[in-house]
Amino acid sequence: MRDEQRNRVESAQGFIAALDQSGGSTPVALAAYGVAASRFSSDDEMFDLVHAMRSRIMTSPSFGGDRVVGAILFEMTMDRQVQGQYTAEYLWLQKQVVPFLKVDKGLADMVDGAQIMKLNPGLGALLERANERHIFGTKMRSLISQAVVTGVQAVVEQQFDVGLQILDAGLMPIIEPEVSINCPDKAEAEALLREQIDKNLSRVPTGAQVMLKLTLPDEPNFYSDLIADPRVLRVVALSGGYSRIEANEKLGLNNDMIASFSRALAEGLSDGQSDTDFDETLDTSITSIFEASST
Repeated sequence: MRDEQRNRVESAQGFIAALDQSGGSTPVALAAYGVAASRFSSDDEMFDLVHAMRSRIMTSPSFGGDRVVGAILFEMTMDRQVQGQYTAEYLWLQKQVVPFLKVDKGLADMVDGAQIMKLNPGLGALLERANERHIFGTKMRSLISQAVVTGVQAVVEQQFDVGLQILDAGLMPIIEPEVSINCPDKAEAEALLREQIDKNLSRVPTGAQVMLKLTLPDEPNFYSDLIADPRVLRVVALSGGYSRIEANEKLGLNNDMIASFSRALAEGLSDGQSDTDFDETLDTSITSIFEASST
């Protein structure tokens, strides 16, 4: 199964759906979906509602392996079920969509223009559970807001530290050092980031690979050398707050880079839509992101 999933991630046309909103981002995602904060009074109720939203996306006729290569899940989503199956099993067995898991615990305070990940002492146990739940790979996010060498270096080194631990657990790490689209010196930050990623790729064991999830660059094909690197299984793009139209336009300028969108994927979806309207809206979104990823 893992070999088949790896082959799909490496070469299949399509994109990776990011369905991993958690913590503070969940109320924002629900509000965009038309679910007001007044509809829940506890975290349990909130996560029930967001799981219902994600389940509606995953079970839609428009959502399948013909256009969606993989899906990134939140930890609580991994432990819940969709139509009587654990989420990762449902995705793979019913949809041929490769399951990934968000494993970071959020961002630390900003230092030198960047935010590394918070310490995660429970990561080892989480990776064991991910294997039990038939997860293929993981994702963890850091944030770069300024072009400061020490900040970018700290982010990338930590990402690869954790990525190597994930590789040791038998899972595929998606390394995500996001550059904020509001970074005042974004192009310079991207140059520093590319340099640090290239440096840290030397730490990847012989024969092993990692994935990269990067902000759409100011310069088209800026990450082409990383895409071609044999130590990189695939490079995917985050939408980073761009609208779906803008994100698709930028993605279309970058050869062999595929989408891993969250907000851009769910744009236009609403809790109050009929199933027909919901599916038509999602189909439009999936079609546009698929086409941009296939350019």
